[in-house]
Amino acid sequence: MHPLRSLLVLLGFILLGMSLGGLLAGVFLAGWASTSGYEVGEITDILNNPADFPGSWQLLMLIQAVSHLCSFLLPSLLYLRWIEHRGWTDFNTRPLSAVRAVGLVALLTITFMPFNGLIIEWNQNLDLPDALRGLEEWMKQKEDQLSELTTFLTDFSSPLELVIALLVIAIIPGIGEEVLFRGLLQRKLAQWTGNVHVAIWVAAIIFSAIHVQFYGFVPRVLLGALFGYLYVWSGNLWVAILAHTVNNGFTVFMVWLYHRKMISIDIENTDSVPWTGAVISLILTIGFLVFFRKSNQSSSQPYV
Repeated sequence: MHPLRSLLVLLGFILLGMSLGGLLAGVFLAGWASTSGYEVGEITDILNNPADFPGSWQLLMLIQAVSHLCSFLLPSLLYLRWIEHRGWTDFNTRPLSAVRAVGLVALLTITFMPFNGLIIEWNQNLDLPDALRGLEEWMKQKEDQLSELTTFLTDFSSPLELVIALLVIAIIPGIGEEVLFRGLLQRKLAQWTGNVHVAIWVAAIIFSAIHVQFYGFVPRVLLGALFGYLYVWSGNLWVAILAHTVNNGFTVFMVWLYHRKMISIDIENTDSVPWTGAVISLILTIGFLVFFRKSNQSSSQPYV
């Protein structure tokens, strides 16, 4: 199948998955309302004001997990099996045991965070021209809503809630999004364009856009590109999954420590990222990337 045609078929699977996720979310919402003594109409704005509904944290985590599985992982795997008649091993050009310096990937991902924090701060302070003032206000309103929801979902303190948050925010997205955006989309774009670099950056842009967080668009593009290059250089999708999971999981864990007052660093606050720290972060990140690429270059297999 031509790559463009296969991408359109994949899009159809994703839309069906999103519809299923939305349906299941509605069922869970209605069930929770009936058991909690609410009318369904009373909790239609639970995403906008979750703090107004006691016990909604667990519900929203469940909805988040199911929606993500239905929107990303399930459609990707069904497409892979039913349309391309392939399995998970076809994502990899060589086994994980043959990838060198895998342990460096976690350190590399964490090292990249201070520099990306500076990019986040820059992106959040962008102003659009006056002619686009209406669009900018809408974008900021949308960003504030998503920010409030993220803050609510990461406001937890018990070890059990930490485990749930790591599963829903780190592990499930780490697998599902990498399967879709790197395992399928990036590879298809590489086949279509014949240029791996174009495929990596286009997939990263789409990866960032799908999150609908405009003031975090650029840093998420950089993250997507980082995962893409790690996938290409390693030849194994688990490497990109590891990087993605560490990026999300480390943030969740640091938030948990901060809420328990075990550390004084608020990792979600990027308003005062020092230039020196960001520069050191960038230098170390580049150094680790060069080392990882060279370590795996001699034994690398064709990407597509």
